[in-house]
Amino acid sequence: MTDPAPPPRIGHNGGPPLEEPEADGGWSHYIWRKAHKKAWKTPPPEIALRRLARAEELGMTYKEYTLEILERGRYL
Repeated sequence: MTDPAPPPRIGHNGGPPLEEPEADGGWSHYIWRKAHKKAWKTPPPEIALRRLARAEELGMTYKEYTLEILERGRYL
């Protein structure tokens, strides 16, 4: 019998593994997929257009600019 995997280290965010998920995915994978879908939900048109204009001013794509907002919580 093999030993179970060691517990995650301090600071681990509990995210899914970087490897391919198991066939059923599991609860953790489901929650992360749901959160990802919610985070990338299309905002109202006026917000999307404002982000697009600002991204173009900065020489970024809309997706790069939105990712910056989602990752750091700041508007450039």
